[in-house]
Amino acid sequence: MANATNVLSTGIEIIGSIHFSNDMIIDGKIEGEIKSDKGKVTIGENAIVKGDVTAGDVKVYGNVEGKITSQRCELKDKSKINGDIKSKVFSMEEGAQLSGRTEIGA
Repeated sequence: MANATNVLSTGIEIIGSIHFSNDMIIDGKIEGEIKSDKGKVTIGENAIVKGDVTAGDVKVYGNVEGKITSQRCELKDKSKINGDIKSKVFSMEEGAQLSGRTEIGA
């Protein structure tokens, strides 16, 4: 499995930290830190994340309550973020909601 993608489907709830190295798709509820040094994390439309997210590439379609730290961060049109974002590359689609501060390019 060269480039395995981990999936946490709708209906799964986790309380605690998640650490991964490849790609992860989250569509359930997470209460805790999500961390990867270089991996990609996609937070699906049904996802509710309460905790900090740190990864190489972060795409958000759902809800995040916490700080996002990444190399690249994309907020999709129905995403809701309540927290700060620190990212080298940042994009936000029309309709996305962000309540927090951004630090881009650092």
